[in-house]
Amino acid sequence: MNARPSSAAAAAGAQIRRRRRQRGMTQAELARRTGLSKATLSQLEAGNGNPTIDTLDAIAVALSIPLTDLLTRAAGPGTVHVTATEALADGPTRELLRRVSGGHGLELWRLRMPPRTAFDGVPHAPGTIEHLLVAAGTLTAGPVDDPRLLRPGDLLAFAGDAPHAYRTGDDAADVTVVIASPITS
Repeated sequence: MNARPSSAAAAAGAQIRRRRRQRGMTQAELARRTGLSKATLSQLEAGNGNPTIDTLDAIAVALSIPLTDLLTRAAGPGTVHVTATEALADGPTRELLRRVSGGHGLELWRLRMPPRTAFDGVPHAPGTIEHLLVAAGTLTAGPVDDPRLLRPGDLLAFAGDAPHAYRTGDDAADVTVVIASPITS
Protein backbone atom coordinates (compact mmCIF):
# COMPACT_ATOMS: atom_id res chain seq x y z
CA MET A 1 0.00 0.00 0.00
CA ASN A 2 1.42 3.43 -0.96
CA ALA A 3 1.24 6.11 1.68
CA ARG A 4 -0.19 9.43 0.63
CA PRO A 5 2.44 12.16 0.42
CA SER A 6 2.47 14.50 3.39
CA SER A 7 1.29 18.05 3.06
CA ALA A 8 4.77 19.17 4.16
CA ALA A 9 6.37 17.19 1.31
CA ALA A 10 3.87 18.66 -1.15
CA ALA A 11 4.56 22.19 0.13
CA ALA A 12 8.34 21.67 -0.09
CA GLY A 13 7.97 20.27 -3.61
CA ALA A 14 5.94 23.29 -4.69
CA GLN A 15 8.58 25.63 -3.25
CA ILE A 16 11.40 23.79 -5.02
CA ARG A 17 9.56 23.97 -8.36
CA ARG A 18 8.62 27.65 -7.86
CA ARG A 19 12.13 28.74 -6.87
CA ARG A 20 13.77 26.74 -9.68
CA ARG A 21 11.48 28.34 -12.24
CA GLN A 22 12.05 31.82 -10.79
CA ARG A 23 15.73 31.33 -11.51
CA GLY A 24 15.09 30.05 -15.04
CA MET A 25 16.71 26.74 -14.15
CA THR A 26 15.74 23.40 -15.66
CA GLN A 27 15.25 20.29 -13.56
CA ALA A 28 18.34 18.83 -15.25
CA GLU A 29 20.45 21.83 -14.20
CA LEU A 30 19.21 21.75 -10.59
CA ALA A 31 19.78 17.99 -10.48
CA ARG A 32 23.36 18.51 -11.74
CA ARG A 33 24.05 21.23 -9.15
CA THR A 34 22.69 19.14 -6.27
CA GLY A 35 23.98 15.72 -7.30
CA LEU A 36 20.43 14.34 -7.30
CA SER A 37 19.00 12.38 -10.19
CA LYS A 38 16.50 14.19 -12.38
CA ALA A 39 13.91 11.50 -11.51
CA THR A 40 14.40 12.13 -7.78
CA LEU A 41 14.08 15.87 -8.25
CA SER A 42 10.95 15.37 -10.35
CA GLN A 43 9.42 13.21 -7.59
CA LEU A 44 10.30 15.83 -4.95
CA GLU A 45 8.75 18.64 -7.00
CA ALA A 46 5.61 16.55 -7.41
CA GLY A 47 5.41 16.21 -3.62
CA ASN A 48 5.90 12.45 -3.84
CA GLY A 49 9.10 12.20 -1.86
CA ASN A 50 10.30 12.25 1.71
CA PRO A 51 13.42 14.41 1.43
CA THR A 52 16.03 14.49 4.16
CA ILE A 53 17.25 17.77 5.60
CA ASP A 54 20.56 17.20 3.79
CA THR A 55 18.71 16.88 0.46
CA LEU A 56 16.68 20.03 1.08
CA ASP A 57 19.84 21.84 2.19
CA ALA A 58 21.63 20.87 -1.04
CA ILE A 59 18.67 22.15 -3.07
CA ALA A 60 18.55 25.41 -1.08
CA VAL A 61 22.29 25.97 -1.63
CA ALA A 62 21.92 25.30 -5.38
CA LEU A 63 19.02 27.77 -5.54
CA SER A 64 20.86 30.34 -3.34
CA ILE A 65 18.03 30.58 -0.83
CA PRO A 66 17.73 29.87 2.90
CA LEU A 67 16.71 26.33 3.75
CA THR A 68 13.68 27.71 5.60
CA ASP A 69 12.29 29.03 2.30
CA LEU A 70 11.78 25.43 1.19
CA LEU A 71 9.99 24.58 4.44
CA THR A 72 7.58 27.50 4.32
CA ARG A 73 4.17 26.94 2.87
CA ALA A 74 3.39 29.51 0.24
CA ALA A 75 0.95 32.11 1.47
CA GLY A 76 -1.93 33.00 -0.77
CA PRO A 77 -1.89 36.34 -2.54
CA GLY A 78 -4.80 37.62 -0.46
CA THR A 79 -5.09 39.37 2.85
CA VAL A 80 -3.94 37.55 5.98
CA HIS A 81 -6.07 38.05 9.10
CA VAL A 82 -4.94 36.42 12.34
CA THR A 83 -7.63 36.66 15.00
CA ALA A 84 -6.73 37.42 18.59
CA THR A 85 -6.52 34.66 21.18
CA GLU A 86 -6.69 34.67 24.96
CA ALA A 87 -3.43 34.99 26.87
CA LEU A 88 -2.47 32.45 29.52
CA ALA A 89 -2.73 33.83 33.05
CA ASP A 90 0.12 31.80 34.54
CA GLY A 91 2.96 32.13 32.01
CA PRO A 92 4.16 33.70 28.78
CA THR A 93 2.01 33.16 25.69
CA ARG A 94 4.05 33.11 22.46
CA GLU A 95 2.33 32.88 19.09
CA LEU A 96 3.96 32.79 15.67
CA LEU A 97 1.80 35.24 13.71
CA ARG A 98 3.47 35.05 10.31
CA ARG A 99 6.64 33.79 8.66
CA VAL A 100 7.77 35.88 5.71
CA SER A 101 10.20 34.28 3.29
CA GLY A 102 11.46 35.02 -0.19
CA GLY A 103 15.15 35.65 0.18
CA HIS A 104 15.05 36.71 3.82
CA GLY A 105 13.87 35.21 7.07
CA LEU A 106 11.34 37.22 9.06
CA GLU A 107 9.05 35.89 11.74
CA LEU A 108 6.37 37.92 13.53
CA TRP A 109 5.48 36.74 17.00
CA ARG A 110 3.11 37.98 19.66
CA LEU A 111 4.44 37.66 23.20
CA ARG A 112 2.12 38.16 26.14
CA MET A 113 3.52 37.94 29.64
CA PRO A 114 1.60 38.12 32.92
CA PRO A 115 2.89 40.29 35.78
CA ARG A 116 6.04 39.14 37.60
CA THR A 117 7.11 36.65 34.93
CA ALA A 118 10.60 36.07 33.53
CA PHE A 119 12.22 33.80 30.98
CA ASP A 120 15.46 33.54 29.06
CA GLY A 121 15.39 33.83 25.28
CA VAL A 122 17.05 31.08 23.28
CA PRO A 123 19.95 32.50 21.23
CA HIS A 124 19.14 32.35 17.51
CA ALA A 125 21.38 31.78 14.49
CA PRO A 126 24.42 34.07 14.16
CA GLY A 127 23.50 37.49 12.78
CA THR A 128 19.86 37.34 13.89
CA ILE A 129 18.32 40.61 15.10
CA GLU A 130 15.33 40.61 17.41
CA HIS A 131 12.93 43.58 17.43
CA LEU A 132 10.45 44.21 20.26
CA LEU A 133 7.54 46.64 19.98
CA VAL A 134 5.55 47.04 23.20
CA ALA A 135 1.79 47.40 22.67
CA ALA A 136 0.75 47.41 26.33
CA GLY A 137 2.32 47.15 29.77
CA THR A 138 5.98 47.32 30.63
CA LEU A 139 8.80 44.90 29.99
CA THR A 140 12.48 44.75 30.83
CA ALA A 141 14.19 42.93 27.97
CA GLY A 142 17.21 42.66 25.74
CA PRO A 143 20.75 41.33 26.07
CA VAL A 144 21.39 39.90 29.54
CA ASP A 145 24.28 42.33 30.00
CA ASP A 146 22.26 45.40 28.87
CA PRO A 147 18.50 44.99 29.56
CA ARG A 148 16.20 47.93 28.88
CA LEU A 149 12.89 49.00 30.44
CA LEU A 150 10.28 49.26 27.68
CA ARG A 151 6.91 51.01 27.84
CA PRO A 152 3.99 51.07 25.37
CA GLY A 153 5.20 52.32 21.99
CA ASP A 154 8.88 51.60 22.72
CA LEU A 155 10.92 49.64 20.19
CA LEU A 156 14.09 47.72 21.03
CA ALA A 157 16.32 45.95 18.50
CA PHE A 158 19.22 43.79 19.69
CA ALA A 159 21.45 40.89 18.68
CA GLY A 160 19.27 37.81 19.02
CA ASP A 161 22.25 35.46 18.69
CA ALA A 162 23.48 36.35 22.19
CA PRO A 163 21.89 35.48 25.55
CA HIS A 164 18.82 37.64 26.15
CA ALA A 165 15.95 37.77 28.61
CA TYR A 166 12.44 39.10 29.19
CA ARG A 167 10.94 40.16 32.55
CA THR A 168 7.73 41.87 33.62
CA GLY A 169 7.18 43.78 36.84
CA ASP A 170 3.77 44.55 38.31
CA ASP A 171 2.18 44.97 34.85
CA ALA A 172 1.45 42.40 32.18
CA ALA A 173 3.03 43.05 28.78
CA ASP A 174 1.80 42.58 25.20
CA VAL A 175 4.70 42.73 22.73
CA THR A 176 5.16 42.20 19.00
CA VAL A 177 8.45 40.41 18.29
CA VAL A 178 10.05 40.42 14.84
CA ILE A 179 12.94 38.01 14.38
CA ALA A 180 15.08 38.82 11.34
CA SER A 181 17.39 35.96 10.37
CA PRO A 182 20.27 36.34 7.92
CA ILE A 183 20.20 34.74 4.50
CA THR A 184 22.40 31.67 4.40
CA SER A 185 23.55 30.19 1.16
